[in-house]
Amino acid sequence: QVQLVESGGGLVQPGGSLRLSCAASISIFSINRMGWYRQAPGKERELVARISSNGIRNYEDSVKGRFTISRDNAKNTVDLQMNSLKPEDTAVYYCNGVDLSRAGVWSWGQGTQVTVSS
Repeated sequence: QVQLVESGGGLVQPGGSLRLSCAASISIFSINRMGWYRQAPGKERELVARISSNGIRNYEDSVKGRFTISRDNAKNTVDLQMNSLKPEDTAVYYCNGVDLSRAGVWSWGQGTQVTVSS
């Protein structure tokens, strides 16, 4: 059973920054796509950023230019640098492998709460 542990969330003012980190219990070296998802209250979970094994990054339109995803295959971690945060970024953030239908590959971790508010 793969375990995913997300950390780094918190309360931040609009315009602020946070860096999220995800640690996987397995080697991610051979995992083609890793991604960060988020789920806001009353909404479905959505994929906001993904990174392939060769470093190609894709972002959901609302976070382009503000979020940066990275992966460290040696440490089995995936990070999400979030800048210029907006109230609408408030959500629980999760990481996972990403399958071809953009769904998560493994069971979800506990996520990390990000709250953007003044």
